[in-house]
Amino acid sequence: MPDHTSSPRSPRTALVRHGETDWNRDGRLQGRTDVPLNDTGRDQARALADQLAAPLGDVPWAAITSSPLSRARETAQIIADRLGLELLAPHEDLVERCFGEAEGATVDELAVRYPHGERPGQEPWEDLRARGSAALRRLRAEHGDTPLVVVAHGTFLRATVEGLAGVELARMANATSVVVEGADREWRLARAPQRA
Repeated sequence: MPDHTSSPRSPRTALVRHGETDWNRDGRLQGRTDVPLNDTGRDQARALADQLAAPLGDVPWAAITSSPLSRARETAQIIADRLGLELLAPHEDLVERCFGEAEGATVDELAVRYPHGERPGQEPWEDLRARGSAALRRLRAEHGDTPLVVVAHGTFLRATVEGLAGVELARMANATSVVVEGADREWRLARAPQRA
């Protein structure tokens, strides 16, 4: 169970998975394929913004950034507009895991195509963990103690939290958020996944 108390010196970051796309709805692996939000995803982003309006602790979120993929950028824009947050430029290193030749396939298709789990061109998990951890450390170094929202992708966020805080999260649903606290080498999970 995470410790929900917080130190005023611990920078806080909300990690958000983007809203739903048609490929999410259809069970297709997206990876770095640039699939836009659908109407359900936009509604989810608005609902999540309302949830984020009540911050963990007494300091409201101040700025938001995202992966450059359109589903994350639009989710960030909706949240920024609704909460009046500073919208920062997207960060390339927040992009989703590359799934190589598996992108676009459904779970059933993957089971037939890759029965032993191998997926040519897929970014290794350890590389993803290292990339995500480094990306969050850079963001915290750039923005100091600013309460920051980061909109990215489910697999990327799971690997990042594992790399930073040593916590293995279950699959994150669309428009789900977790909150981490920390900077540099000291991180902890302050709030487990919550969905609007």
